[in-house]
Amino acid sequence: MPINEFRSIALFAKAVELGSIRQAALAQGISPQAGTQAVAQLEKHLGVRLLHRTTRGLALTEEGQHFLENTRPALSAIDRAIAAAREGKDEIAGPLRIVGPKSSFAAILMPLLDEFCRLHPGIQPDVQLDDGIGNWVLDRVDIGFRIGTSPQEEVIGRRLFPVQLMVCASPAYLREHGVPKTLEDLTRHRCSVFRHPATGKVSPWYLTVDGELVHRHFPPTLSTNDTELELQAVLAGQVIAQLANFAAAPHIRSGRLVPLLLDHLSEHLGLHIYYGSRSAQPRRVRAFLDLALARLADAQAFVLTGKELQAAARRGLRRGHSPR
Repeated sequence: MPINEFRSIALFAKAVELGSIRQAALAQGISPQAGTQAVAQLEKHLGVRLLHRTTRGLALTEEGQHFLENTRPALSAIDRAIAAAREGKDEIAGPLRIVGPKSSFAAILMPLLDEFCRLHPGIQPDVQLDDGIGNWVLDRVDIGFRIGTSPQEEVIGRRLFPVQLMVCASPAYLREHGVPKTLEDLTRHRCSVFRHPATGKVSPWYLTVDGELVHRHFPPTLSTNDTELELQAVLAGQVIAQLANFAAAPHIRSGRLVPLLLDHLSEHLGLHIYYGSRSAQPRRVRAFLDLALARLADAQAFVLTGKELQAAARRGLRRGHSPR
């Protein structure tokens, strides 16, 4: 039978500490017989006798004394490492590795991070925002956010809120260029398109037509791989674009953007949060996950109701038709 060196050495050291192989075996959760066998195997493996066994107890041989002195520092270091790992599991401090999309996500994540770091000043966020999807395990991610569905089977995903893709323009744009009444009208408007940063491909507009999701491409006046630039171009009245609710919602509510063609709004995507096995997570990861779910699940700050969208559209169209 192959010998488990570490377990046998640890049992030998515990036996010397307690003065009994039997007690050392029970302390390690094995039978006294298995303990005696482990020490005997260790002695056979080393080719020296480590212990004198008497009816009174145990006594170290000279070789056993040297062996104990040489192995004790390593055993103590391992004990300290185990204790530190257990303490770290229950401490809300230390590094927290988070990944998420680069496009328009900072405004969602930063308020969450700010609240969490104020609650737990010992947290050290390590945030990587990237529209490409990496390898969760190799990247040693604690918490991830993605638009769409989970790219890997090794992680658990939960949908936080729907991503509403809607056609938007500024009141100034509508006053100058008119209001599109149909999808066909968009071919005559100054449309913006998004070029995916990871692939370089132009993303189509995702639209609902007769209850079905369709993809449409429109001649672009502006193309960009940066959602913030696209948003600013729409706000400036340069273009009309399909924007996501988490970028557009505050501007729609303030009247700076007008949602259009609401019958064609798409909600086929969602913002998801990903994490590993909850039972094995450090406490800092569990705490951040709980806060993220509490703040972002069905988040009213980013999701616009149908009634809210209709009211914003009516209000915006009135402004779009008024003189400058």
